[in-house]
Amino acid sequence: MHHVTTASVSAMNSPTSRRQFLHQSALLAGSAALAGCAAPYVSRRRVLGANDRLNIACVAVGGKGWVDMNGCDSENLVGLCDVDAKNLAKAGEKFPAAKRYADYRKMFDELGSGFDAVTISTPDHMHFPPALRALKEGKHVFCQKPLTHTVWEARELTKAARAAGVATQMGNQGISHPKLRRDADLVKANVLGPIREMHCWTDRPIWPQGIQRPTDSKPVPPELSYDLWLGTAAARPYHPAWGHFVWRGWWDFGTGAIGDMGCHLLNLAALTLDISDPTSIEAESEGGNAETAPKKSHIIWTFPARNGQPAFKFHWYDGGNLPPANLFPGAKYDGNGILLVGANDTMLTNYDGGGRLLSTRNYSEFSHLPSVFPKYDNWDKCHYEEWIRACKGGPKAYSNFDVAGPVTETVLLGNVAVRTGKRIEWDAKNLKVTNVPEANSLIRTPYRPGWVS
Repeated sequence: MHHVTTASVSAMNSPTSRRQFLHQSALLAGSAALAGCAAPYVSRRRVLGANDRLNIACVAVGGKGWVDMNGCDSENLVGLCDVDAKNLAKAGEKFPAAKRYADYRKMFDELGSGFDAVTISTPDHMHFPPALRALKEGKHVFCQKPLTHTVWEARELTKAARAAGVATQMGNQGISHPKLRRDADLVKANVLGPIREMHCWTDRPIWPQGIQRPTDSKPVPPELSYDLWLGTAAARPYHPAWGHFVWRGWWDFGTGAIGDMGCHLLNLAALTLDISDPTSIEAESEGGNAETAPKKSHIIWTFPARNGQPAFKFHWYDGGNLPPANLFPGAKYDGNGILLVGANDTMLTNYDGGGRLLSTRNYSEFSHLPSVFPKYDNWDKCHYEEWIRACKGGPKAYSNFDVAGPVTETVLLGNVAVRTGKRIEWDAKNLKVTNVPEANSLIRTPYRPGWVS
């Protein structure tokens, strides 16, 4: 592990046992299966010391999965899974000792107790099934952002992770960047004063959105196990229109621009604000339809006052929409950015930090302020190493599912407002839209049989 440069990251003893759900009940049997189970998790996990190596299995090893896999290469990779045979072959060349699979379910069955942890880097619609099964089997989980495809799934994974008592982390790597964490130190020290507004914008979508499903079909590429790729989604003929990367714009598989970048751009808020349980969400968008996300959108969440935090609004912009120029005069709102508007000052930054203040005060003026959040060397891998350290009994990772779940719920509620085209009022406790009944069909969506029961 690499040296921790500031703040204490003291190791804690890992409990000698965790509860692990029996494999025969590995998949979810409705929400009551989690809410009503008294003791479903029975541990058989290995207890690891700081110098032991984890046995890790990887679900999806191409694209972001390649990055996630290599982020864990300090450990022992024992299983590789991908529905694309080319991706799998490339990963197998780098880690020849690892067993290879097209179907994650077979990998879980065959490896059994032979792995301690899993990375999940599939398209959004296939995050939930392997993540839930891993949690029920007492495995540590690293899952790409957004944590899930639907609001209901995010709530369920949060509950499952808490019950399992394992180490979790969402793949919003910027939250571990030392510059972002220094931004967070200043916010926590009240340099900005009470936060009144937050504005986030992105250059996404950089893939097609606002389009309809093609009327033709194409031959399935020989390297692709297409039925496994579809997974929970309803069956449809293959078409490259929703293939590698461009699946993000399709509601059946992805979560649009905000699903791609929202969990990144909420890094600062995740460390410093309570951004769970908004009371209402409204959206304006252009070009969206039942098949794909819109070409552009502006979404507004209202958060109530709680725990000493005043009420505030969160604005999201994509597809060329941007915040008002007068919020930070002279700034160029390009790429991806964050504005945190406080009563005393405004911070302009990005998902991996390095902010500046509207008052023009320099960060060096605040060198006396405490370092609240640990900051690591080796930026390329510190997000993975924080999770690995947690797997071995260290402190919780900062994007563990108790944090990542509510962030994902917030992000995905934005899509519910976009798809309904109406202002929605949200009852977070009961996971229900109270004023637009039809919106509730988007909170939890059906699965193709055989994937989640």
